[in-house]
Amino acid sequence: MSSRRWTHQTTAKIACQLQRLGIRVGPRTVARLLDQLRFSLRLNCKKIAHGNRAIRDQQFRHLTRLRRRFCRQGNPIISVDAKKRELIGDFKNPGRKWERVPTPVNDHDFRSLAKGIALPYGIYDPQANRGSVFVGVSHETSAFAVTSISRWWRWEGRRRYPHAHHLLILADTGGSNSASRGAWKDQIQHQLCDQLGLTVTVAHYPTGASKYNPVERRLFCEIAKRWAAEPLTDYPKTLHLIRTTTTTLASESEPTWTPNTIHSKSNHPPKGYASSESPDIPLSPSGTTR
Repeated sequence: MSSRRWTHQTTAKIACQLQRLGIRVGPRTVARLLDQLRFSLRLNCKKIAHGNRAIRDQQFRHLTRLRRRFCRQGNPIISVDAKKRELIGDFKNPGRKWERVPTPVNDHDFRSLAKGIALPYGIYDPQANRGSVFVGVSHETSAFAVTSISRWWRWEGRRRYPHAHHLLILADTGGSNSASRGAWKDQIQHQLCDQLGLTVTVAHYPTGASKYNPVERRLFCEIAKRWAAEPLTDYPKTLHLIRTTTTTLASESEPTWTPNTIHSKSNHPPKGYASSESPDIPLSPSGTTR
């Protein structure tokens, strides 16, 4: 008996090979026998984890302790991240919708055919269950990210938390709010600490764990459902789809959120920045890092 444990061959090809060996069998019989032997078409299974799992568990426990501490003290917590770049124009958007005839879109997603790009930067407040989205049209930079947070605090945060002087930011380890970007920390110090007088703590999720960031599960997924199969033909339509995104929770005591949008342009090109290994970055208005 062969030691082969897998094959790409179809049941018809397997039946042909068996017939060459003098075994009269058809493709359906081969499929039935494979099922009895517990063979099936399978994908690769991502189960091999790299790194120290104990350290990752400590990181998540640290994040949980931080969130509970800020909640007890009545201080604001925000989850931030940037959504993928969207092309503005007659481009295909993933998903399906009910309609009599399909919406015609471009046959290729060439950047040269786009009217522009949209860079949604989301800010989600898990305590109030509300989200805000700032849409950039140029580059995803640290300056744009922190400016979005600064405007959120001026327009919503200080009204929602009038007596708060501490802010916890939950972010991924990559992108414009990366832990290794010096410009990200510099902009937080300048725009949030020095100008607004806030004491800011930034906690980054471990590498490969961005799916646990609340803004991904509570804000961006709902926006993706809202504009599923709907081409983002222009900026007003894009902002309207984000602005009209809502979700109703099972509990009536918890409020629903409606993202607020602003068409904001960033003129800062991407740059390289110095790295830092610190996963938790408390900053104070005096300009020092604790």
